[in-house]
Amino acid sequence: MNLIEKAGLVGLHRLAPEPAHRLSLMAMKAGMVALPGPITTDRLATTIAGMSLMNPLGLAAGYDKDAEAVDALSRAGFGFVEVGAVTPLPQPGNPRPRVFRLTEDRAVINRYGFNNAGMEAAAARLRRRTRNHPVPVGLNLGANKDSTDRPGDFARVLTCCGPLIDFATVNVSSPNTEKLRDLQGAAALRALLDRVLEAREALDKYTPVFLKIAPDLEGEEIEAIVEVARAVRLDGIIATNTTLDREGLKSPHKAEKGGLSGPPLFEKSTRVLARLSSLTAGNLPLIGVGGVTTADDAYAKIRAGASAVQLYTALVYGGMSLVGEILTGLDAALARDGYDHISDAVGTKRGDWL
Repeated sequence: MNLIEKAGLVGLHRLAPEPAHRLSLMAMKAGMVALPGPITTDRLATTIAGMSLMNPLGLAAGYDKDAEAVDALSRAGFGFVEVGAVTPLPQPGNPRPRVFRLTEDRAVINRYGFNNAGMEAAAARLRRRTRNHPVPVGLNLGANKDSTDRPGDFARVLTCCGPLIDFATVNVSSPNTEKLRDLQGAAALRALLDRVLEAREALDKYTPVFLKIAPDLEGEEIEAIVEVARAVRLDGIIATNTTLDREGLKSPHKAEKGGLSGPPLFEKSTRVLARLSSLTAGNLPLIGVGGVTTADDAYAKIRAGASAVQLYTALVYGGMSLVGEILTGLDAALARDGYDHISDAVGTKRGDWL
């Protein structure tokens, strides 16, 4: 991290988290953040669900909720970018304050509640994005809080925005919309995914669909999700969203309601990832997210079974230069261990997490 970026982060941390988040997004849109452009090597370039990635490090959903800074984020060094979550209708989300820095834990608790401007606004912005860059852009699909047909909400967002994105993520794992996680049950999940995949069939192009799950699931629940994923031929699973667990936290904000992200989530989310990898025997693409802060973290996710990884909370504390640092370190780790390509390392240490 250079001195300018460090000073910027110090300034942002003097603000409350939500205004700081907003200001950082405005700076990104305005071109005030130094961006490295594409980052790749022969070892790091890979594919997932048919998508070509210059590298396996992606931006997780939650930072750019309304697809405001897609072009800038596509120049930030990421191999892929996920925006959203987006719901059919605009909604304000939960009352403020609703996001808290846990500085002592390098973590964040949020209870945003899918605040966004709705799918029509997202579609308008996605329609204006530059289409000639090589970075796949995906959309996290959400449901309105007061919806009487939440499975239909996911399908409606895909119908609206599907022609404008490279992949979609079904988000049934946010803890901040009441009873949303109930949709992870086998019967409800199968019905929901059937609706979403039916909507995909009506699109003019094939759009990979991923499922993002919670880290707080038990063994049998994970097994049931894998069975559903196989049955509907899902393109992949993202493991995991934020946790409700608070074990071991030091921050005064540790009792706040919402989803916890950052390093305290790393071990729990990686164990779920490894379990998924074991159950699927490497035959279903997995994306590892949760607590990725360093190159070693990203490498551990890959060796636990992830074909690609995502981060977000680490940027709160490390800035955008962290992207290049992680990718440089990851490439060096692969070379050190004798891997010619990142795919060769996927799942090689899965047993350490089971």
